[in-house]
Amino acid sequence: MIYCVKFQFHTHFWTSIININQGDSVHHIHHGIGKIESIRKRSFFGEKEASFAKLYFSREDITLMLREDDLEETVRSPLKHSEAMELLEHLAKWKGRASSQWKSRANANQAGIEKGDPFEYAQIFKSLSRLESEGALRAADRAHLHQSLEFLVEEVAHALDTSREEARDKIAEAAAK
Repeated sequence: MIYCVKFQFHTHFWTSIININQGDSVHHIHHGIGKIESIRKRSFFGEKEASFAKLYFSREDITLMLREDDLEETVRSPLKHSEAMELLEHLAKWKGRASSQWKSRANANQAGIEKGDPFEYAQIFKSLSRLESEGALRAADRAHLHQSLEFLVEEVAHALDTSREEARDKIAEAAAK
């Protein structure tokens, strides 16, 4: 078992202690939802033995070995059912707009995605969806729109224990409000 402390989400600045055990799901900032395949002590290249977690991310079909000390900065607990419902409500109510300056918008969206905050993903998705309906998306915008939607779908589907298609429909419905 590995313990990890993590700050979470947009308007939710709380600290949660994550007990990470084999078989648990985690969210990685870049790879999305993954599973802990194993936790063990290892020594590489003569260095002192340390605890490592082996994580598998099915969306990208990738396996990572992360040192216990690095988990705090790279993984968090996936959304719970209540948090996913709050996220969908936030998406429906959020009225913000993307910057009209494409470079500023691209930088802000990239920074938002790199935070790993699903509430940021929701805002990026909604603001870029509006721009898309106006026919004003650049290549970076399309990439950020796709990436934010994929992270949202994965989080919502996992939290609500539903299919990706159903999660996508719920997200689209909330964003249309």
